[in-house]
Parts: sequence; structure tokens; C-alpha cells
Amino acid sequence: QVQLVESGGGLVQAGGSLRLSCAASGRTFSSYVIGWFRRPPGKEREFVAAIDWSIGRTYYANSVKGRFTLSRDNAKNGVYLQMNSLKPEDTAVYYCAAGTSGYYNNYAAYDYWGQGTQVTVSS
Repeated sequence: QVQLVESGGGLVQAGGSLRLSCAASGRTFSSYVIGWFRRPPGKEREFVAAIDWSIGRTYYANSVKGRFTLSRDNAKNGVYLQMNSLKPEDTAVYYCAAGTSGYYNNYAAYDYWGQGTQVTVSS
């Protein structure tokens, strides 16, 4: 069993930055893919980014590529999403998730989810 807790959301102006954190307990991330998804207001959940912990490879949605960066802290069993040059369309509830499938951009491939953290970008 893995418990995930996100933090770091908030209100920021367009062009600003936020850093989201995902902390895990119950099991280490070593054999998992850790993904970030978001649910914009009135829209479906969408893939943002993911990291394959075992090989350190990262994947990004086209909409955030070049603006968002994933990193990890092995000692703290944490994953961080640095979000720069934020846009109003980045407004959403952001979730981290853990799974063992290679389908990193498919929410159905993830077994564990955090409670989400709200990110609001004002224009």
C-alpha cells in the first residue's frame, strides 16, 4: 500500500512559478512510475508528467513541455513538479499517482492517488 500526499498548490499570477511536492509513505518509489495529472474546471483529468523511478526517465505532456520539470529525492521518497511560466489554462487540481504499468500517460494505469492540490493561475 502506498499513501501519497501532494502539497505546494496555491494562487499565482500568470508567468509565475509553483513547486508541487508528492510525498510517499508505506513503500518506496523504487519500482513505480510516478505521474502527475490534473483536472481543470469542468474538464476531464489529463496527463501532465511522469517519472519512471527505476531508470529516472521523465515524460511530459506537450502542453507543459519546456515549462514544467520533474525531479525526485530518493532519500525523501519524494517527487517534485516545478512549474514555471504558468498560464491561466494551467489552473486545475493536480494529483500525483503511483503505478507499475508502463502506460505512464493513462490514468487507469495508476493504482494509488493523492488527494490533490489546487493550482490557480490568474491572468
